[in-house]
Amino acid sequence: MTMVQLSTPQPARQTNPTIKAQALAYLIFERPDLQVAETFLSDFGLRLARRDADALYFRGTGTAPWCYVVRRAAAPRFVGFGFAAGSRADLLKLASLPGASGPQACSAPGGGELVRLTDPAGFSVEVIHGQAPVAALPHRQPLPANQTDQLPRINATQRPPHAAAEIVKLGHAVIEVADFQAVCAWYTGHLGLIPSDVQVLPDGSPIVTFMRLNLGDTPADHHTLAIAQGFMNGYNHSAYEVVDVDALGMGQRVLREQGYRHAWGIGRHILGSQLFDYWEDPWGDKHEHYCDGDMFTADVPTGIHPVSAEAMAQWGPAMPRTFTAPKMNRAALKALWHNLRHSPDVTLRKLITLKRLFG
Repeated sequence: MTMVQLSTPQPARQTNPTIKAQALAYLIFERPDLQVAETFLSDFGLRLARRDADALYFRGTGTAPWCYVVRRAAAPRFVGFGFAAGSRADLLKLASLPGASGPQACSAPGGGELVRLTDPAGFSVEVIHGQAPVAALPHRQPLPANQTDQLPRINATQRPPHAAAEIVKLGHAVIEVADFQAVCAWYTGHLGLIPSDVQVLPDGSPIVTFMRLNLGDTPADHHTLAIAQGFMNGYNHSAYEVVDVDALGMGQRVLREQGYRHAWGIGRHILGSQLFDYWEDPWGDKHEHYCDGDMFTADVPTGIHPVSAEAMAQWGPAMPRTFTAPKMNRAALKALWHNLRHSPDVTLRKLITLKRLFG
């Protein structure tokens, strides 16, 4: 891809962040119907870890005790994230920030202690330490694939099970924000996230950043959090790793059979390289199955690239216009008017350019 210049100070790697988060631990959602939520998430491939009167906790097959919580509420809403800290000392550093809570015991599966913060976009950010891991659940191994010069499968057929995709772990979340610069600075400055790649408009203004954890020489997913410029704050999608492309395809078949709405896929991304398939839950929130993503160590520099609909995938169906289209209602129109007047990052020119690029 053609490399271009970034015209604003963020996103940028911070030399001395408050802490360096070690993992994206979980996501927090509110839903009016827990049974409907449980049915979708089970069909999607998550496993129920614990059922409370007003909350459901889900896990993958890995050792994390949970990665997704649904809390009962009157209206559907994405609340925020949980990140894992490397030490209790890290929690104390975060607890000293303005607006942060003190360390509190966590009553969710795995226990631990957490500090609650709020990012500049209003999303809740919980940082947890001391969770007890659980035993991994069995899942099938990736199917051996015959290649032109490698034939590991002789006198044997391929028969992936007809079942929901087995989710191994939570991979990443993507949010849209009005104050792009402030939100990016918050995550790089306080959680130590590293911009892996940044997409920019023709004038050099950053529009999307893909951020990874800073784990030093330990490889980290290409992105754990992606932040996109929008005219209001909101959830875009979250992503969950499956074992191989057959899980991706069979997961699509099962979800189609259950009548869920397909959003986009199957294809392969350019930035991050993941094979992907996106689905909407019963409230219209996108959830992604993925496999075969890029892994970067901390020394890989940030890439800067022009943004376009074509830059989202190497192959697969064209990204539908509905994939990035905001849900326009009274609240959205109010946010648009407010942020055009008050956000330094939301301009009419920028919104017109985005409309031209994405339709």
